[in-house]
Amino acid sequence: MSSEFLWYIPNQNDPGHRGDDVVEGHNSLETLTSHALALEKHGWEGALIGTGWGRPDTFTVATALAARTTTFRPLIAVRPGYWHPAKFASAAATLDHLTGGRVLVNIVSGKDNLAAYGDSEGDQAQRYARTREFLQIVRRLWTEEDVTFHGEHFQVTGSTVRPRPVVRGERRHPRLYFGGASEAAERVAATDADVQLFWGEPLDGIAERIDRLKTLSERLGRELPPLEFGLRVTTFVRDTTEQAWADAEAKVAKMSQDGTFRDPNRHTAVGQQRLLGLAARGEVLDDNLYTAPGKYGGGGAGTTWLVGSPEDVAKSLRRYQALGITHFILSDTPYLPEIKRQGEQLLPLLRA
Repeated sequence: MSSEFLWYIPNQNDPGHRGDDVVEGHNSLETLTSHALALEKHGWEGALIGTGWGRPDTFTVATALAARTTTFRPLIAVRPGYWHPAKFASAAATLDHLTGGRVLVNIVSGKDNLAAYGDSEGDQAQRYARTREFLQIVRRLWTEEDVTFHGEHFQVTGSTVRPRPVVRGERRHPRLYFGGASEAAERVAATDADVQLFWGEPLDGIAERIDRLKTLSERLGRELPPLEFGLRVTTFVRDTTEQAWADAEAKVAKMSQDGTFRDPNRHTAVGQQRLLGLAARGEVLDDNLYTAPGKYGGGGAGTTWLVGSPEDVAKSLRRYQALGITHFILSDTPYLPEIKRQGEQLLPLLRA
């Protein structure tokens, strides 16, 4: 199976995300479009667009960027509860129809300001039970007609979505990505997701999780095609190994002084806790997985970095490929210049 290489577009209300260049109109349509067009020009297939209350609406941004591009594929992050599954299934199917099948979807069940948009949830088990119902209803509405589903959290009766998502070859609908490292999250991924996303963990941790998810899929009687796997990680690339490490260490030193990149939710999720715990194993793991950023930076993909020359980072990513990773979401800041640098220097090595 060929690999997919996506980037990240920071649709943020506040400028300077993870040290990105602060520019006027950082979240204007013109600025965000320049990122999407640069991705098309420099060999990327699309980009993840993150979600969260208090930032530009992800689906609106994705729709606007899709309208201004020709091949750009938005990986649209959405939250059950913020969206009702039937309404989301209809909106996504419409955008997929209008773009000729370019929509990708990332289901997010992590912490958010639920009360601000009128949502609520119970404990972790209930949160992931709701996510599973969301996935099941959306998939059925994309592939079936006259759908009736009466679950604990969501219900639809006699529901049919029009227009339908684009069907092409083995593609029946937009691919459904999902993340989460807790036991409850992994049970959802094993049965109902298309792609399980991992953060930048060492190779042994990723291998162990892939094996566990494959076993869990079989034990729980997964009825869908085999679960695929993806990696969301920061790739810190410079012309030489020495320059990459000098720049990476300087950036971490600056982060330690100003503390501007810290994420208030970075200790809440199981997957994030796994990343933060890596520093106890060493500052550098697997040759060039840099754990020091997690001491001072934000959460998620900003916690660990793959550092090195294009050849160093490509070698590391090929090791993840050998484990079964086929979907990659890479990024570094400043975002726009790095789209070009890594598109020209890193992607050709990965596609060779």
